Amino acid sequence: MDIKEAIELIWNNRKYSTNDPKTAISHLNEEVAESLKELMKGNVNKAKRELQDAMSCLFIAMKVLDVDPEEAVIKQVEQMRKRHNKIMILKNDKVEIFVDGALKGGWSIWSEEDVQEAEKIAKEFGCEIIRESDEE
Repeated sequence: MDIKEAIELIWNNRKYSTNDPKTAISHLNEEVAESLKELMKGNVNKAKRELQDAMSCLFIAMKVLDVDPEEAVIKQVEQMRKRHNKIMILKNDKVEIFVDGALKGGWSIWSEEDVQEAEKIAKEFGCEIIRESDEE
């Protein structure tokens, strides 16, 4: 089924009628919270049902806010791909951070503790680490 068809089907069969974005998002939030609550209790099947209800609420909210679902998917995929383009280069005396190939910053390394701290930062921000030697 096409996602736009699915949204229209959900919209035409919705339980509540609203054109207010806040109400639509509030319903979505409630269903997601209920799903999490059931999951925390160990009720996986109930959590799945609540998540399915949340999906309907998401579709309704997208319709109310006039979000094009195909465009939204494309933008999300592009954003996700960008997240994987962070590189930290560790050199003998400095660290450099590149995002999507552009140098965004750096700092000097004075000790092994500085290297360890840089590695922790790289992990926290999802950077690929490349070790380079300045001896070229």
